[in-house]
Amino acid sequence: MPDTGISELVRSWIDGWVVSRGSSDPIDEPWGWTIDVGQPRHVARHVLPEPSEGDVRKIVAGTSAPGTWLKLFAEEQAVLPWAGPGWRSDVPGYLMTGQLRPERPEVPSGYTLTSWTRGGVSRVLVRTSAGHFAARGQVARAGTHAVVDQVETATGHQRKGLGSLVMRTLQSTAYEAGARTGLLVGTPEGRALYSSLGWTMRAPMTSLWYEPADAAP
Repeated sequence: MPDTGISELVRSWIDGWVVSRGSSDPIDEPWGWTIDVGQPRHVARHVLPEPSEGDVRKIVAGTSAPGTWLKLFAEEQAVLPWAGPGWRSDVPGYLMTGQLRPERPEVPSGYTLTSWTRGGVSRVLVRTSAGHFAARGQVARAGTHAVVDQVETATGHQRKGLGSLVMRTLQSTAYEAGARTGLLVGTPEGRALYSSLGWTMRAPMTSLWYEPADAAP
């Protein structure tokens, strides 16, 4: 894939993420974008593809609402000191890209796979033959890109190929819908799976949220 600037990749990721999560359209800011998410502990997020100390400190100084998040595409040790009291760190993330292709992965014995599309989001659900939840994931298209989101495998069903099954099914679904490049932000645990499927890490992401001591549950 031709080299693409981090800001362009992050914007493509955002365009799919807001569809996947049903949040507001992103608002352009001098430093990136603001998104209204509208959840009690995730009211809004500010996304900075190339964070600077001045921009982060300005946002932090203007934040009073608990549940405000910062998504900073940089290593935690570089940006965490800019946040100050009341800001907490989530697990690290990794912006990754992958080439999509049509596939027909085999469903492991003892499991069933269901998929459906609604409102621009395609979902995959894996259950046991008895109907118990085993794994899931979803993908939202943004032009020629598709954003994979909320991939998870239940405890007790890990290391059985279900994560790969979900990912390959989502990749194929997005390809058939016209997307050619996949985007996602993965956890450290997910990164190994995505790398094994040919995805490439493009940038680290630090997630911080505002929860002052008097607002903690």
